[in-house]
Amino acid sequence: MAATAETMSFVYKGKNRKGEKVEGELRAGNLSMAKGLLRKQGIISTSLKKKSKPLFGGNKKKITPGDIALFTRQLATIMKAGVPLVQSFDIVADGLENLTMRDLVFQIRDDVASGGSFANALRKHPRYFDDLFCSLVDSGETAGALETMLDRVATYKEKTEKLKAKIKKAMTYPIAVMVVAIVVTAILLIKVVPVFAETFSSFGADLPAFTLFVLGLSESLQASWMYILVIIGVSLYAFKEARFRSAKFAYMVDKYMLKIPIVGNIIYHAVVARFARTLATTFAAGVPIVDALESVAGAAGNALYRDAILRVRDDVTTGVQLQQAIRSRKMFPVLLQQLAAIGEESGALDEMLEKAATHYEELVDNAVDNLTSLLELMIMSVLGVLVGGLLIAMYLPIFQLGNVV
Repeated sequence: MAATAETMSFVYKGKNRKGEKVEGELRAGNLSMAKGLLRKQGIISTSLKKKSKPLFGGNKKKITPGDIALFTRQLATIMKAGVPLVQSFDIVADGLENLTMRDLVFQIRDDVASGGSFANALRKHPRYFDDLFCSLVDSGETAGALETMLDRVATYKEKTEKLKAKIKKAMTYPIAVMVVAIVVTAILLIKVVPVFAETFSSFGADLPAFTLFVLGLSESLQASWMYILVIIGVSLYAFKEARFRSAKFAYMVDKYMLKIPIVGNIIYHAVVARFARTLATTFAAGVPIVDALESVAGAAGNALYRDAILRVRDDVTTGVQLQQAIRSRKMFPVLLQQLAAIGEESGALDEMLEKAATHYEELVDNAVDNLTSLLELMIMSVLGVLVGGLLIAMYLPIFQLGNVV
């Protein structure tokens, strides 16, 4: 194991068992190990050499959840066409533009080619493949239906990422515009207002209270803008770390996030949709309901609901029906309770949960679209008040001087 801890990329050309010419890349600890991997794949190499590194680092970039979703979808599609797993990795890797993702695929492929299971190969990369992902793949391998399970996992990842993108859109759009508004206001206070202040100093008359307030704000900002930036940066970093390290703080933040007008309702529906989608996927994969709820709790995305789902799991462990356990928590909507009850009675729990997930995802879509339209009006109003207020404050003394004359 120690010898393979650090691997290198090799490029090869050769012939497979059918006598067809093949070429590609693989990762191994050294040249001898690379030759061994090729022999296991039934490839007789005519050329094998270490891949040269690009002069400026190539096209390497961060691996995103979207990359993982795309990888899963492509692998599922290729395997459904009857292509063997190891060869499927090569085909997927050839179409990837992100070199970091390509290297990850090669590492997984080499682990599988050397005799390991696909699920165990994924578990070596917990940063990109969580316990839920690995458990589902493991179930697919055990049942001999890996391509079907990958298709289900790909659909789950795509739906989840789409939902996350909607939430980010709802949160980042107003924040980005407000940041721009604050930056523009700060520039006006630091660069433009002082020019007016020099002009006002020659007036020899009392300035309006509003103008004096803006001038005072400008002087304070000029003297301490750097300290303010440092405080904001440290505060944001401290908030992020506290939320990551302190379960109690994360619980409090997630609790109050749900109480924010409009946005809180979007987050609530998104959490319910994620709960239903994840539970439907795990249950359909044959994962026992108690284990499925354990995975769902980890994927909830909200500390308040994670604890609630774990309490649902504890109730189900004691023999309580799922729909009764959900109803007793009083945190889940009535529609979800009803669909869970119908699903348990009819033996189609996964289908009913899928319907619930689709319904709440549509609610999130509509709410985000409505919020965007509403925020456009609010943001224009805020920008008008900020910029217009500064202009009025600067021109008030000039208007008063004109009236005196």
